[in-house]
Amino acid sequence: MSETISEMILPGTYIEVRSEGLIGVSGIATGNVGIVGTASKGPVREVQILGSYAEALDMFGSYDRFSTEQNAVPLTLVRALEQVFKGGGSTIYAARIANGAPASATWIVKGEPPPNQPAPELIVLTAVSAGSWANSAVVTLSADKKTIDVVLGRQKESFSGANVKELAAAINLGSRIVTSSVPAAANENSLPDRIDTGTQGSNGENATATDVNDGLTLLANQPVNLVVVAGMSAKVVGATVLAHLEATENDGRERLAVLGASSDQVATINSDDVTKLGNARAILVAPGIVADDSARVGEADKSVDLPAAYAAALVAGRLATLAPHVSLTNKNVAADDLTREYTRAEQKNLLNNRVLVLQKNLGIRVLKGVTTDDAAFRQISVRRIVDYAKSGVRIGSNPYIGRLNNSRVRAALKATLDGFLSGMVLDEMLVAYKLDVSATRAQEINGQAIVTMTLQPTFSIDFVKVIMNLE
Repeated sequence: MSETISEMILPGTYIEVRSEGLIGVSGIATGNVGIVGTASKGPVREVQILGSYAEALDMFGSYDRFSTEQNAVPLTLVRALEQVFKGGGSTIYAARIANGAPASATWIVKGEPPPNQPAPELIVLTAVSAGSWANSAVVTLSADKKTIDVVLGRQKESFSGANVKELAAAINLGSRIVTSSVPAAANENSLPDRIDTGTQGSNGENATATDVNDGLTLLANQPVNLVVVAGMSAKVVGATVLAHLEATENDGRERLAVLGASSDQVATINSDDVTKLGNARAILVAPGIVADDSARVGEADKSVDLPAAYAAALVAGRLATLAPHVSLTNKNVAADDLTREYTRAEQKNLLNNRVLVLQKNLGIRVLKGVTTDDAAFRQISVRRIVDYAKSGVRIGSNPYIGRLNNSRVRAALKATLDGFLSGMVLDEMLVAYKLDVSATRAQEINGQAIVTMTLQPTFSIDFVKVIMNLE
């Protein structure tokens, strides 16, 4: 029997169940990080969900050796992911971007050449993912010409077959490094004679703001709370990121962006980066951080100075660990050191320009958790509290859409939202709130139920004033 009565024709008992009183607000994600950047491996322009740094390495490969030399363009995504996970991030939506189409490394398996003719191509081996990650792979042919070995680092794969057809099939069935294809003109029943190196893989490192926009577009419909652009400063991508934040807010997918300054110099930050932001959803981080570079294998000193864009990734990971109402002010971050230690005067200057400054104080700490907003949402925690309330109200209200617009259903809607907001008070996100759900007759006719809320967010302590009276 349906729980909604549509018609009563046959004699009997008809029961209608009205479930509005059981509608509640489900869990709300607050620490999902979305990130875009360049990498040596992995699908391009696709969103991948990661839960650990090991997964990041497996999906996108290792980063290259960091260099500050002119025209050096390091890979950014995995290096930034390393910092996000160091900060404490646990659910990451990552998208690999590239300038153009990255190329895959290839190897050509050739047969014995006929007299006075070039050797025929029997199998084309192609790295399973575009990029430079497989350039160092070694592909060899056994003496009996029936086994192909593929070695990449500690990975070794071996495939055997009585002829080209069987070898290609075995590779496609079992390899995690390469795929195989047999040209139409190849003799599938023959045996290979040698293996030549084909093309080298390329990464498309020189990502532009346009490429960043393509990556952020992929994240637009994902349940992301914090956005990071790997390795690129606010000076370069500030306008692109702000446009993304505006579009996602209009679509009901609110989020914050954590960006790094383009320099550690105070004057440069104020002129080049601060002027690009000024938004309640944007956080500007300075200075850069010192970190170990795992690509410096065998070198005595592995520490490198990373620009503030990577400090932003670290801060985003740390922010992802905090409940919305918990301030980032005075929280420690897992940085080895800072690329610059600001004086007190420089700190005041940057804070007055709404820059989130990292300082040395029993470790590396956030001096003050602020957005770049100069109005109501200076504290990051207040912005996150309001976004949390908006998400909860949206989740709690959506099940009522399509139901009757009468006093009973509106009272149930009010009870649902009241329960959610009361929970925010108990969790100390709000000090108090006022809630009203109403509809005039004209609004009922137009299908409108009006929810009016007055919220009093909880503010964090930024200053402690001590007055001592001596007698």
